[in-house]
Order: sequence, then structure tokens, then C-alpha cells
Amino acid sequence: MTDDDPRAHSGGIGPAEWLAMNRTGSFDWDLDTGTIDVDASGLLVFGVSSDRFDGRPTSLVSRLDPAERMRLDHVVRAAVTSGDSSYSTHFPIPQDDGTPHWTHVLARILRDGDGRAHRIVGAVRDTTAEVSHAAFVQQLEKRREMQTSIVERTTHALSRAVTVDDVTASLTGPGGLARLGADGLALGLVENGSLNVIALSGDSLDVLDGLRTRRLDRGLPLAEAVLSGRPRFVSSFGSLGRDFPELAPYLDRLPFRAACYLPLVAQARSLGGMALFYRGRTAFTADERNLALGLAAIVAQSLQRAILFDEERELATGLQETMLPRRIPEITGGEIAVRYHAAWSGRQVGGDWYDVIALPRGRVGIVVGDVQGHDTHAAAIMGQLRIALRAYAGEGHAPSTVLARASRFLAELDTNRFATCTYAQVDLAGGTVRAVRAGHLGPLIRHTDGRVGQPKLRGGMPLGLATVFGEEEFPETRLDLVPGETLVLCTDGLVEQPGTDIEAGLAALSEAVSSGPPQAEALADHLSERLWERWGSGDDVALLVLRRSPDPGTQRAPRIHQYIHQADPQGLSDARAAVGQALRDWGMQELADDAELLTGELLVNVLLHTEGGAVLTLEVLPEPVRRVRLSVQDRSSAWPRRRTPGEAATSGRGLLLMDALASRWGVEPRGEGKAVWCEIGPESVGAELAGPGRAGLGG
Repeated sequence: MTDDDPRAHSGGIGPAEWLAMNRTGSFDWDLDTGTIDVDASGLLVFGVSSDRFDGRPTSLVSRLDPAERMRLDHVVRAAVTSGDSSYSTHFPIPQDDGTPHWTHVLARILRDGDGRAHRIVGAVRDTTAEVSHAAFVQQLEKRREMQTSIVERTTHALSRAVTVDDVTASLTGPGGLARLGADGLALGLVENGSLNVIALSGDSLDVLDGLRTRRLDRGLPLAEAVLSGRPRFVSSFGSLGRDFPELAPYLDRLPFRAACYLPLVAQARSLGGMALFYRGRTAFTADERNLALGLAAIVAQSLQRAILFDEERELATGLQETMLPRRIPEITGGEIAVRYHAAWSGRQVGGDWYDVIALPRGRVGIVVGDVQGHDTHAAAIMGQLRIALRAYAGEGHAPSTVLARASRFLAELDTNRFATCTYAQVDLAGGTVRAVRAGHLGPLIRHTDGRVGQPKLRGGMPLGLATVFGEEEFPETRLDLVPGETLVLCTDGLVEQPGTDIEAGLAALSEAVSSGPPQAEALADHLSERLWERWGSGDDVALLVLRRSPDPGTQRAPRIHQYIHQADPQGLSDARAAVGQALRDWGMQELADDAELLTGELLVNVLLHTEGGAVLTLEVLPEPVRRVRLSVQDRSSAWPRRRTPGEAATSGRGLLLMDALASRWGVEPRGEGKAVWCEIGPESVGAELAGPGRAGLGG
């Protein structure tokens, strides 16, 4: 008997029933007398023998479920009372074995001249075969839709997987097993003659952890499928125990009834194997086997792409690492931390770099830069440019000369690439920083009180382009780095995000620098954790953090340093408060008020009469009598001069105040600028002026 034979869906029917399923009967229902005449075929359809039929309508539907009888009665009454001329309905009639036979009634209602129904005639037909076939087709279509959905969802999830880790995450992460239509999964890769199970997902599969890495032999079903290249469909775990004794001890602890072991083959290369486990299944239809093989092909293709990506990335990052310095030289008077983050772009590495260069006279050169492009050519140019710039800097040239020569070198390479960079020479002993930039981001400075500044560095054109356009001017900007302050240099990958203004990235970087720990290594880790996950994944990032060592003095002679920016009025108030608090902490509260007043006088004159900020130093001089020394350093060469203010004058009393409050005071030359200092203490030595000067402290 074939599937097309109606008897295939009858559950084993007899001759009478078979005859009923292939006949159409008729009936004539007299509504006035309440009797119904049904022919022999109709009675067979209703499952009523002719010798027992009493002509009553209720006898025909005695087999029906009460709910079905009520529904059928409602259909007939509604058609009769509403004035309809016909009605049609389907209903199941249970047979002796409990199987339903579907019956279709198509009837015409006859009415008299007044529209009153007095007779119903119609046909009755057994439609069990049709309904069964329709249900079978519907069920088949539903299965096919489910299988199509499994393939589509799995393909979509794996299309976004780039690395092997991404592939395993797609298969084992949230919704992974549901997409596969399975209850458990094991995924293995062939590596150096072994089968390494890189993923296990599903209830109780952790019991197989001991079998994760094994030689590739036929001792386990997954390895056997890989070696043979043929899938294995298992409907009984008992058979697995007989065929693979090594697996037998684990089977009782697995809640599955069926499994399929599938080889993963792509372009005739065996990559590994995948096992799918099922709780409720005990057999695999032809469609289900084809579905499993299709899923294996999809996973194999995704793994092949991911393995190639990982290999290319390893090659590219290895090349990139050889272009960067292998170690950072130790420095005196500070600490340096560097971080490098490669973009997730396969072989398309970038040209970002950093470097730390030991310079003559105890100075250090620091640089971060970025060569245009994201390919191996950019990385190769970066390596050559880094070495050239290091050589020019090591010769002791000024920063502007170093970048001019580096630009010329890049232009002579006969490449269409350009590069941006920021380079600085740092004297950690004196805190002087000479910085230049070529089309690059400027540095950030974290002050000792946690504030973060963005110094305005005058810049030149990018390296290479500057030479092409004859604009090899890279003006230097001098910065002062007081003890405990930190300089941060980075490439734009740390602050740029597609669709976002770079100012937002700089603000986020400033906030992260301010909130991070003061130590260079700890701050570099902090910035990496805070920003790379958010902005650093689409581009390479080079980060360099240099901190000048803090100078707290000693317990007997403590010391603090603070930088006050000219454009930061709040910094003046903060500096006065810091001085007062420090003296109270050091047990010299009796000098705090005078020190705060003199701090304000010294700083106000610098901020009003010079073109830059000031470095404030507060220290205790322990011998012979403990006194407090205040020093304010600026970049102006103009020395203070004494003036005689009038009665209504609002300025000119600064030196008078110094004479009144300080034990002594003076002016000292400091490189390109000067330092005005004063001492406060119990012993008065008299005022001293270290040398002649002009207006500078007359306010």
C-alpha cells in the first residue's frame, strides 16, 4: 500500500468503511414530519446500518461528540431561520476504533411561498482521505518551514562571525542551540594530528571535558566521522556504547536519546567535526539527515573563513610588532608606559606607532604617530619612518628639525603616503617639555590635583606633505611638567568613533585621564579598559603615558608642586587652598594665612603680567629654623620693580606686602624665565632682592 492510497491514512479499515470513504450519499429531510430518508451510501458515510436506522435525524449523528452535535445543530438552525437557501459543513464521526472519519454535508433548503422551510435535500460525502492528505501536506510544509528557518537563522548568525571564537560564540551563545534545532552540541577542530573539542554546549555535556583533546583515531564517534568523511546518525545511545567502549562510561550521564556526528569539510579539506544531540528524537528522516548535513556545510564554511582570518591576523600583527620597539628604555626622574591595540581588520594592519628615545644630557624623546592607510605597506613605511625619526632625534637636533628631516625622508621614499605625529623632548630634571606636532593630536597633561589640560600646540602639516608643499615649519611649544604631573600622547583611534564628533572623544579621554590612578602603568591600563572597548576596535591605537616623578620632599622637609594655567581663574583659588591645607597638614598652621596671602600675590602678578602659566612650589626649609619657602616660576624674563602707589591706587603694593610678611624674598633666573620666591618664618633676616629688574611684581 503506497502513501497515495487512501487506506494508508485509515489506520486499518474494513471493506464497509473503505466503501464509505469512496461513496457519496444523499438524503431528503422532511422538516414537517421530522423524518429523514438516507440512501445506502449515505448511511455508510454516517456509519449507520440500514437495518437499524429508524429515520430520525438524531440517529444519524448519535456517534458525534456532544459538542460537535451542538455545533452541527447550530449550523442547520441558523441557515433555516436566516432565510438561507443552502448550507455546508464538515464534522468528524468517530468510528469503532476511535479514529475520526470526516464528513462533508452540502444541503439545499426548500421553502414554500411564505419563505417557510419545509424540506432539506442534499449530499453527504466521506472526506477523510482528503482531510488526512491535507493534514499530511500541512505537516510536511510546516516541517519544511521549520528546517528552512533553522538554515536561515544559522546562516545569518554565522555570517557575522569573523574569528573562530566568533563562530563558537554563535553556536554556543544565547539561542545558539535553538537555531540549530538541537539540545546539545560538540565542536572539534583538527590540529596537528589531534581532534581538539573547542566548544561543548548543552545540559550535562560538561561530563565530556576529559575527552576534549585526543589523538585523531577511530576510538570516538566524532573522530571516526572526521576520519571517514561520512556522517553517523545514532538513534540509540546503547549502540554507541557497543561500538565505542571508551565512550560507554559517559553515556548514562547524558540525557540524550539520539545524536548525529558530522564531518566538517570545506574545499576538500577536513577541518574537524560537529556533533548534535537530541532529547526527544529517536529516528532521522531523510529530510532531517539532509538538514544536518546542510548545517555541517554552513559551519564548515564559516570555520574555514574564520581560520583564514585568524592566520592572516596573526601574520599581520606579528609583522606590526616587529616594527615597534621591543623594549622601552628606563628613565631617570619619571616613568613611562606604552600600549598598542591592533584593529580587528585581518591583514589590514595600520601604521600607528610609538617610540621612546634616549637623548643627550639626560633628556628623553617621546613620539606617537600614524602613517596613512591600513595595510602592510603602511606598516612597512611606519617601521622605516620610526627608525629615521629615532636617528634624527638621537643626533640631538631640535624637535622642529627632527620633524622637518623626517618629513623629507618620507617624501624621498617615493610613496603617496603621509604621516601625522607628535614629538616631544622632555627634560625630567627641570620639567621642560619642547613639543611639536605634524597634523596630529596634541598631548594632554594631568596636573597633580587631577585636573586635565589640553595645551594648544602650534602645528605643521603632516610629514611628507609638508615637504611636497614646501612647508617644513614645525613650531615648538614649551610646556612645563611639574613633579607628579603626567603627559599623555595617543593616536586618533582612541578618540574617534564613526558618526561622533572628535571633541566628544577628547572629552571622554580627558575624563578618563582625570579619574584614573596617577601611576603611568596603572593609568595606561585604566585608559585601555575604559576606551579601547568603546572606540579602539575599529582602528589601531598607540598610547604613551609619561609621568614625572613626584617630589614630596622628606618627612622633615615636605614639598608640593602645582601648575596654574593662565586661562584658569579657579586655579588661583585652588592653589591658595592647597597651600593652606598643606601647611595645616604639616603642623605649621600658624603660617597658613600669610602663606595663602603671599601665594595669591605671587600668582596674580604672573597671570596678569606674563604670557603663560606658573609653577608653584611650596617647601619647608628645616635648617637652622623651620621656615616656609614659596616659589613661583614663569617664562617671563622681566624682573619685578618697586613702585610707590598713590592713595587711590589699586595696584603697586605687592613688594610692600612681601616686605611686611616675608622673612626674605628674591628673584632667580631659571632658563628662559625666572622664579620669584619668598620665605616665611620666625626669624627675620631682612628683605633681599636678588638682582635688578623691571615691572613684574608691581601689582
